[in-house]
Amino acid sequence: MWIKEREVIIAVQRKGRAMKALILAEKPSVAREIARVMGSREKHKNYFEGPKYVVTWALGHLVGLAEPEDYDHKYQTWALEDLPILPGNMKLKVLRETSHQFKTVQFLLKRKDIGEVIVATDAAREGELLARWILNMAKWNKPFKRLWISSQTDKAIKEGFAALKPGNQFDRLYESARCRAEADWMVGLNVTRALTCKFNAQLSAGRVQTPTLGMIMEREKEITGFRSQEYDTISVDLGHFEASWRPASGDGRLFDKGQSDKLKQKVDGRSGRITSVKKSEKSEPHPLAYDLTELQRDANRRFGFSAKQTSNVLQKLYEQHKLVTYPRTDSRYLTSDMVSTLKERLESVAVGPYASLARPLLRKSLSPGKRVVDDSKVTDHHAIIPTEETVLLNKLSTEERKLYDLIVRRFISLFYPPAKYDAVSVTVQIEGESFYAKGTTVKDSGWREVYGGNYEEDGDDDNQDSGGSVEQSGRLLPELSEGELVTVRRCIVKSGRTQPPKRHNEASLLSQMEKHGLGTPATRADIIEKLVSSDTIERQGSSLHPTGKGKQLIELVAPALRTPDLTAKWEADLERIAKGQGKAEPFLRGIRDMTKELVSGVKGSDAEYKPHNVSNSSCPECGTRLLEKKSKRGKFLVCPSEDCGYKRSGEKRLSNRRCPQCHKKMEMKEGKAGMFVQCLGCGITETLKKDSKHINKREEKKLVQQYGKQESIGSNLGELLKAAMEKSKSD
Repeated sequence: MWIKEREVIIAVQRKGRAMKALILAEKPSVAREIARVMGSREKHKNYFEGPKYVVTWALGHLVGLAEPEDYDHKYQTWALEDLPILPGNMKLKVLRETSHQFKTVQFLLKRKDIGEVIVATDAAREGELLARWILNMAKWNKPFKRLWISSQTDKAIKEGFAALKPGNQFDRLYESARCRAEADWMVGLNVTRALTCKFNAQLSAGRVQTPTLGMIMEREKEITGFRSQEYDTISVDLGHFEASWRPASGDGRLFDKGQSDKLKQKVDGRSGRITSVKKSEKSEPHPLAYDLTELQRDANRRFGFSAKQTSNVLQKLYEQHKLVTYPRTDSRYLTSDMVSTLKERLESVAVGPYASLARPLLRKSLSPGKRVVDDSKVTDHHAIIPTEETVLLNKLSTEERKLYDLIVRRFISLFYPPAKYDAVSVTVQIEGESFYAKGTTVKDSGWREVYGGNYEEDGDDDNQDSGGSVEQSGRLLPELSEGELVTVRRCIVKSGRTQPPKRHNEASLLSQMEKHGLGTPATRADIIEKLVSSDTIERQGSSLHPTGKGKQLIELVAPALRTPDLTAKWEADLERIAKGQGKAEPFLRGIRDMTKELVSGVKGSDAEYKPHNVSNSSCPECGTRLLEKKSKRGKFLVCPSEDCGYKRSGEKRLSNRRCPQCHKKMEMKEGKAGMFVQCLGCGITETLKKDSKHINKREEKKLVQQYGKQESIGSNLGELLKAAMEKSKSD
């Protein structure tokens, strides 16, 4: 292959053709689209080529930070005394699993007819990092250009190549990304190794994942320490409306049963007077456009999507279908240079259920205000909105359709007027006690029309106890006037109990991570998945629960890592570096000092760790009690002994073989000699041969009865059993 490539280069040089530019994309699918748009139609195994451009890709990271054993072979064995590992200068290495693609990129960079490089990886911190590491490892020292686009449409690609930016314009973004990667390496690797060696268990920690686990544990402690109390609320039926009691300060809950009984007796059947009727016109503006975190929250609330699921589906809408703009953004605003494109985007979505909502907007001029367009609030990328690509809804999967629906309706709502309604607040005095009622009358549904009038926003999903708000809200009230007399027809006492705060779901956890500056929109979903895969938290329905391992781990790590304060400061420092307001080296010195303290704390700890998932089964290889773990395929058992590695499915599989002693069904197991069956009660074992076709008489009779009715009368027993055996194997 390499000889043929060299012959091509020599031929090109002899013919004196013009120099070409090498375009480095992040994924093959993106490279394919760029190559198509830019006319590079000659397809090779790992790149595309055309008259002006050679287009290749990175397969994600091709180069990463070197492992400890790359600095010194002794680090291949984890030992507490070797920690902390803090290299003076962090080295890079080609990742083994994608080394073939790196060789291709390196070869293309060295071609004599390649005059410049255009970086076309994702226009974000991580995309900048992976491209720079590849160029550094391949020793490309010449200037390069940067493609910076927010959507993958043909129009966006062409406009992006017509306005390429100098690569050095993004040096600060690269420095921020490098600092983030090196900080994660130093803290995560050293603390993880220290915990694992100290407590002889696979314990993982990091500067972002550990405080995220800490927030889940804090909520768990609040729930565990919560003591529920009974209370009453009191409302009165005044004939044409109801009103709820509330004291001068506090909510309407009465925790003293005697007090609620006295209050009922005091007002039941009595007359009162309306002392206040306040009417006010309220205006409710449309919600802001989506950034990634807000979209993940909404998809979790409405559809139960995990944050990772939303990211994956959104990436397909962006990359494959080209229907939405760049997904990993933290901005909820648009830029002023996009205003001229808004009508074209509305035209592209004016189909199906959105046609009646979008077409009225196309008949008038659009003048979005500061709540939609604000250059000062957009950093690298604007909010997530539809592209100019016309949508074919039947081409989308169910998940893609749901997510696209959220994005389109939010986009259309940006150009609708505020929702307007009249709010009425009524105060009633009865025997010296105050009762309140609230009502609303919709005057103009405004942007809520886009959602069928019933848009519900769940706040920040922090899920705390409601505080017992018992006033009528949002209901229609009759015409009332101050001084009007009323009579209590019925006094209603409702009992309730205070509720503990709810466990975090992904929506509320994302809110907390965003609030405390933990991670970025691009990394938060992966952090949650890492906590799940490391068995420190688990999903139970829509809630996130800490596991026994997670509960112990949070107590074993240093207090500085348990709370988001320190990590949030680091993220703010990284953002300052990206903006040119901070320097890399002081930040990394602080990380090194912190790493030393964290490792020292683990070494000096006198705490103990007890595996929470020890099973009742023993390892057939070494006799150690097996640990029960979970995977996507279900539970499995693994031997914790480092030099053993025994592993098998944790699900009990019962065979049709009966124990000769107690006649119960025997459990199928796998050992050194292959499959065997064991009685759960007596412990008697029998080996099973893989090629055994033995069927006992009871099984034979059962199979004949099962399949005999399906066969013709002329079928013999052998044919029946053969059919039954084949059916049994396929099942």
